[in-house]
Amino acid sequence: MIKDFATYKQETGGRALLLFLLFGLAIYEFITAGFSAFAIVCSSPILFVFAFFAFKYRMFTFWTLLIANSFVMFFSMQGMLPSGIPASLYNELLEIILLSIAIVDARRTPCFERSANIMLYALIMWCGFCILEILNDTCNLGINMGAWYQGARIMAFQLMYAFLVYTIYIDNTKVLTQYLYFWVALSLFSCFWVWKQKNLGFTPSENAWIHGPGSRTHILQGGTLIRFFSNYTDAASFGTGMASTAVAFFIFGLTSKIKKHRIIFLITALACTWAMFQSGTRTAMACLILGITAYVFLSKSIKMAAIVSVIFGFFFIILAFTNIGQGNQQIRRMRSVFNRNDASAGVRDINQEAMKKYMKDAPWGIGIGMDRDDVPSNNKYAVMSIVPPDSEYVNIWIRTGVIGITLFITTMLMMLGGACYIVLFKLKNHSLRGIGAGFCCAFISMQLGGYGNQVLMQFPNCLLFYGGLSIVYTLPFIEKEWIEFETKELAIQEERERLKLEKKKASRV
Repeated sequence: MIKDFATYKQETGGRALLLFLLFGLAIYEFITAGFSAFAIVCSSPILFVFAFFAFKYRMFTFWTLLIANSFVMFFSMQGMLPSGIPASLYNELLEIILLSIAIVDARRTPCFERSANIMLYALIMWCGFCILEILNDTCNLGINMGAWYQGARIMAFQLMYAFLVYTIYIDNTKVLTQYLYFWVALSLFSCFWVWKQKNLGFTPSENAWIHGPGSRTHILQGGTLIRFFSNYTDAASFGTGMASTAVAFFIFGLTSKIKKHRIIFLITALACTWAMFQSGTRTAMACLILGITAYVFLSKSIKMAAIVSVIFGFFFIILAFTNIGQGNQQIRRMRSVFNRNDASAGVRDINQEAMKKYMKDAPWGIGIGMDRDDVPSNNKYAVMSIVPPDSEYVNIWIRTGVIGITLFITTMLMMLGGACYIVLFKLKNHSLRGIGAGFCCAFISMQLGGYGNQVLMQFPNCLLFYGGLSIVYTLPFIEKEWIEFETKELAIQEERERLKLEKKKASRV
């Protein structure tokens, strides 16, 4: 019998026995702990299968992360995800799995060498400060580890995860090209979905949200103006995300030498620009203008700078100094960004003046994660825990104080400065420099969005734009491979053009 068992184990690997044991455990849990424990045990083989595929197919896991990042809030709003699980947990688990895979494979495929750069050092400074914020007891409520971790993982740790994952996994020309196409597909889906919302209507879940919690900010002018949000968390996040995406793809398209890339990128940029207007987010217009303006300084081309300046200067004049398009509600709302007397901006200024009075006594902030449920109503800083910050920068200022916001701005400038230095002085290839400049300008655009709205750390913006800036630091390592790839693609392109020309000449004979 022992021999038979050994033969069975060699032939099947004990899979049937393992399944039998799991079935027995599931029945035991059902009897002793109820249906929830039974369901968890029954689903464990699925987790094992996913873990197997995750380790065997690393890039499959990476692309899954991008999909989860783009659709987690969309699926959550549609009621397609189990309740009670934080939306950020899906991203975080996939990122931890990817980092674990990289650590396990470190000896076989070294991948951490290129991560030692200015962006890593800046993020270490910021994450280190946020860890020290555990000791912040400004509200005199003691140390709340749960609240701190909930806030810190969104405010700091996800930035580090994004940097490491992108640096490790986007490590060659093939993956970089695939990533750009993947981003194109995700962006075009967002454009399609906002078209669907505008022309075919909302889903029942979206309709319930926009007429419920989102009605105050998304249904304006007596119900005649709807701010659409596509698959994002809200219209502000959608508008600034589309504006920053448009910036990146405009620059990718303008600098690419490969014709098919140029066409695809420019179409995506135009689609994202159209989608941006549907959000009714005024800050988005400023994001688009600032991002493109930043490229004037990174282009190292007087001709390109002149073209960009003339085109966007023309649109700026139309929006700021004329009434062209005033009959369109979305354009009217975008145009209000240039109105210094805008009532909404005035309310924000009044709120921030009131905040300053409280924050004078809280140089370290009220504490990361200290929200309305964590600060009692009789506490001195209760108002600061419930007041709408209306800006990511203001939110960081409230939670970490003047010390924290100063450090945050410093680290953002450090990582952006390092990336811009690479684009200006390290990269020699024109189109690769354009890719680097696109990511830098999109990051600048998104930072302005974070200054105007609380969108910087939201899905899917954080991973896309902090991860995108991380890519800039890997470009010098793949430049030689990129040049070979581009040379090959241009040769194919020229051959196609030659054959097309010969066919055209032959048809005239």
